[in-house]
Amino acid sequence: MTVHEKTILSGDGLKLYVKNWKPVQSRAVICLMHGFGEHVNRYNALADFFVKNNYAVIGMDIRGHGKSDGKRGHTPHFDAYLDDIDLFMKEIKIQYPNKPIFLWGHSMGGNLILNYMLRRKPAIVATVVTGPWIQLAFEPKPMLLKLGKMMRRILPTFSQSAGLNTKNLCTDPAVVRAYDQDPLVHGKITAAAGMGLNESAAWLHTYEGAVPKPTLIMHAEKDMVTSPLASQAFSERVKGDLTFKLWHGLYHEIHNEKIQDEVLNYALGWMDKVL
Repeated sequence: MTVHEKTILSGDGLKLYVKNWKPVQSRAVICLMHGFGEHVNRYNALADFFVKNNYAVIGMDIRGHGKSDGKRGHTPHFDAYLDDIDLFMKEIKIQYPNKPIFLWGHSMGGNLILNYMLRRKPAIVATVVTGPWIQLAFEPKPMLLKLGKMMRRILPTFSQSAGLNTKNLCTDPAVVRAYDQDPLVHGKITAAAGMGLNESAAWLHTYEGAVPKPTLIMHAEKDMVTSPLASQAFSERVKGDLTFKLWHGLYHEIHNEKIQDEVLNYALGWMDKVL
C-alpha cells in the first residue's frame, strides 16, 4: 500500500485535503466522506482493511473540517458540499481511470452521499452509508432551531456548539478518548451549515423515489446521534436495490467498534457481489 496526500481547490477558492490509500492492484475505488466534526484520518483502519482486499480508498476532509480550509463547521449553502464532491469525483477519475467507484459516507457524510447520489446522479456502481444523518436521534431544542433560522439570514457564519455527547460515538472508551484528544476534531456548526444540513436531512426523510444504484445502509441499533429508525424507514419506503443492516448493541461509529472486522466484512461481501 502507498499513501498520497494532496489538496484540490474548491469553486470558491478553499484548499480541500485529500488522502489516497492505494493498493498494489485495485479492483475498485471507495470515495469516502467522513462525519460532522471529524476528518478522514480517523478512517485509517477502514482504509487498511479495504486496501488489503484490493479496494483503493480516497477520502476528502469536508470544507470546514480536518485539514481542509474554511471556518470550522461552515458552508455558505448546502449545495457547496455537493459541488465539492463533484470536484472530488473528478480527482478520483484522474487517479483511477475506468475503475468502478463506490460512494461511502458516514453520519453527515452519509447525508451528503445520499443527497449527492439522488440529486446529482453520478457515474458510480453503488453506495454504502453508515449511520446516515436522515434524522437525528434526539430533538434539537426549538430555541436553537429558531436562532439558526434567524441567524442564517442575518449572519450565516454565526457559530454555536453542535451539542454532541462524544460518549455516544462508540462503546469502546479508547475510541472516545482518542476523539476527545484529537486536535483536528471540532464541535462547532454555523447557522448556514446547520440549517442546510437539517433541510437536506428532512428532504431524505420524506423522499419516496428510487435509488438509482445499489445501496447499502448500515446503522447501529443503539445509535444516540442519528436515528436508526429513520434509516430503516427510508430503506422500506424507497424503491430500488436497497439493503438495510441493523447492528445490535453498537453505537454510532460502527466501523470503530470492537467488532469492526465483522462490520467491514459484511460491507465487503455486499460490495463484492455488486462487482
